[in-house]
Amino acid sequence: MVRRLDKTLSQADYEALATLRYTLRKFMDFSTSAAHEAGLPPQQHQALLAIKGNGAGEAMTIGMLAEKLLIAPHTATELVGRLIDGDYVTRHPDPTDKRRQTLRLTEKSEEVLQRLSSIHLVEIRDMAPKLIEILTQLQADARNG
Repeated sequence: MVRRLDKTLSQADYEALATLRYTLRKFMDFSTSAAHEAGLPPQQHQALLAIKGNGAGEAMTIGMLAEKLLIAPHTATELVGRLIDGDYVTRHPDPTDKRRQTLRLTEKSEEVLQRLSSIHLVEIRDMAPKLIEILTQLQADARNG
């Protein structure tokens, strides 16, 4: 859903938006490269992170994974199949609803995810001051608008 504002944008707005998008693209490029170096396609890395980052005590299902990754359920099913083939994930019947299957990370995926997440956090912490500056500027412009 695209929200529309009546405000006329300033040159500073355009510059902040362009800088934000550039900074986010740099991070995504870093993330893609890091995943490839770890032997994972980026979408598989994102899936592992979504499973690991799911709320404590709540099992991840294929439908939930599709929602988290903004992909179709059949695409998530194919992705999970590749993760199972690579020994990154196991699939189990949901004890509360036998129609669903839950996903669990393997020891192999836990190790890869630990390495990738550590270097991602370092990168994010390096980028944080610039992102905070950009977001603060955009927020201030919205208040002053």
